[in-house]
Amino acid sequence: MESTVAERRLSAIHGHLVPDAAAGSHLDIRANPTAGEFLYEQGYSVVLPEKLQTGKWNVYRSARFPFKLLTGFPDHPNIGTLHDNFEHAVDNFRDYKYLGTRIGDDGKVGEYKWMTYGEAGTARAAIGSGLIYCGIPKGSFVGIYFINRPEWLIVDHACSAYSLVSVPLYDTLGPDAVKYISNHADLKAIFCVPQTLSSLLSFLSEIPSVRLIVVVGGVENEVPSLPTSTGIQIVTYAKLLSLGRNNLQPFIPPKPDDIATICYTSGTTGTPKGVVLTHGNLIASAAGCITGTKFYPSDVYISYLPLAHIYERAYQVALLYFGVAVGFYQGDNMKLMDDLTALRPTIFCSVPRLYNRIYSGIINAVKSSGPLKERLFNAAYNSKKHAIMNGKSPSPLWDKLVFNKIKARLGGRVRFLSSGASPLSPDVLDFLKICFGGRVVEGYGMTETSCVISSMDEGDNLSGHVGSPNPACEIKLVDVPEMNYTSDDKPYPRGEICVRGPIVFQGYYKDEVQTREVLDEDGWLHTGDIGLWLPAGRLKIIDRKKNIFKLAQGEYIAPEKIENVYAKCKFIAQCFIYGDSLNSTLVAIVSVDHDALKAWADSEGIKYNDLAQLCNDRRARAAVLADMDAVGREAQLRGFEFAKAVTLVLEPFTMENGLLTPTFKIKRSQAREYFAKAISDMYAELATSDSSPRK
Repeated sequence: MESTVAERRLSAIHGHLVPDAAAGSHLDIRANPTAGEFLYEQGYSVVLPEKLQTGKWNVYRSARFPFKLLTGFPDHPNIGTLHDNFEHAVDNFRDYKYLGTRIGDDGKVGEYKWMTYGEAGTARAAIGSGLIYCGIPKGSFVGIYFINRPEWLIVDHACSAYSLVSVPLYDTLGPDAVKYISNHADLKAIFCVPQTLSSLLSFLSEIPSVRLIVVVGGVENEVPSLPTSTGIQIVTYAKLLSLGRNNLQPFIPPKPDDIATICYTSGTTGTPKGVVLTHGNLIASAAGCITGTKFYPSDVYISYLPLAHIYERAYQVALLYFGVAVGFYQGDNMKLMDDLTALRPTIFCSVPRLYNRIYSGIINAVKSSGPLKERLFNAAYNSKKHAIMNGKSPSPLWDKLVFNKIKARLGGRVRFLSSGASPLSPDVLDFLKICFGGRVVEGYGMTETSCVISSMDEGDNLSGHVGSPNPACEIKLVDVPEMNYTSDDKPYPRGEICVRGPIVFQGYYKDEVQTREVLDEDGWLHTGDIGLWLPAGRLKIIDRKKNIFKLAQGEYIAPEKIENVYAKCKFIAQCFIYGDSLNSTLVAIVSVDHDALKAWADSEGIKYNDLAQLCNDRRARAAVLADMDAVGREAQLRGFEFAKAVTLVLEPFTMENGLLTPTFKIKRSQAREYFAKAISDMYAELATSDSSPRK
């Protein structure tokens, strides 16, 4: 019955469309002007009613695939799992470079050495066979506890080939989180490196499910052994590889609906949540995000963003499909520029924090280069920008004179740049497009949607948005009346971004309660982000529904938790913590305890006319910030949770001045507006101190 209704709906929609005869249009269809009842164009998106006859016109899909959401690669519909995708790559790109590293067996850094797709396929079969031989059965959960390197992907491919579930582990949340995830996921095997082995051994007795530990890069006679009574075997990666080669097992191919991985998000409060993603989720996501994009076996990608996070993981699935070569960084972010020079990638994915550094570095270099060179740069920049924004080819002269030197910072060959995890300033995006000359794409996504929800389309020169829907999902905005966001807002509809389709996760592992909080009965994932639709069907992120936000580097912040910690500070009567996704640090507005501040000033022999003058005294701000730091360290706040600047105010937060609710909670959006100038001044001061020369 349901399929009949769906067929009728599609038939009705199809009947209201006519072929597009306009040559050169980016769309294959357009709305029938005489009877467009069930679909209308918005440029890069199409809009449909949520229900055929009674639904509101609020569901947006990619204009490339308006009738059916993508579930896989249109050119290869037989690829339904990560295993299928890797087999496709091995069959088609067997002798092409795949995995490259600069670190030799002796630990020294040199030129990149490469493993081909065929060699990676052989290693994958050996590692998977070794796991089966060591008693790790189909369906087991396998932890990967080390940073990006070729073995990470080999292990992941092995898990896919033998119907095992990979579970990335990472140190940024501390050993307690690793222990929690290991137990929560009932890990049977954990791959680690010598550096993470010692941490693992310290709490191994508290992870009863583990049966095998594999040490990547470990030396055979230096790996500790455990008593047989523990039931845990520790072997090196090389040993497991050898065991597998000598005991090869047939593949145990998964199905698209089988779990491929559980990605534990850092969360905001409490324990990490395990996002359950199937093979079908990840294939749909990759197929959708490469629509309109073409990569080649001659392309080179640098892998340095954490493979434990979905952004990097999803890119690996997509790049594999095209046979792209993947070179790994040394493992040290401070040496990334050296790795870029050696690898010379053509594809570069990053986060706004690094792009902002590149932008600042170039701008500062131009300003200090002298008036003549500065004028030359500005002339080149403005000329190239004018050409690009008008759809014309800029003069190659400017690249030779100015921009080739800038391109060299990323190796000199980058033709595709991607930004995600948090918003990128439009000025910086335009700057990258002009200076590096390639395509620059900003996207929006989350772990729960297998990465990409929307991304900028080819040929779209407008910045300040995150593009149109991934062809593998549909998006609607839901009213949030308590924040005054509605779909009837003018000039643009606004509301909470909700997503549905084959990229949406299956739920949080062993957590029905939190799953139901974000996934409704109709299959819509409620993201908690507030968006609006710009003309041509472009999505723009404008707010967060919950009092949770991301910093520029992608870390989630729960401000109330931090405010509760700082409430213990002797100087603080009330505290408002602020941060946003354009900045990498937090700042604080502190309503001071008058008596404590007076006592401190007296003890320091500081003279003042009144408390307002004292609040503006740099020494007072430094003293309050130092006390906040001490309280924060005692409470074990993470580095990015510390406020880096503070403004002291005498006025308390009250219901009367509109800063408190009747239940004495801070009204965050009102506080943000109320203290807008102070917040802006703090970030300006931080930027100045960061850019001042080091002595």
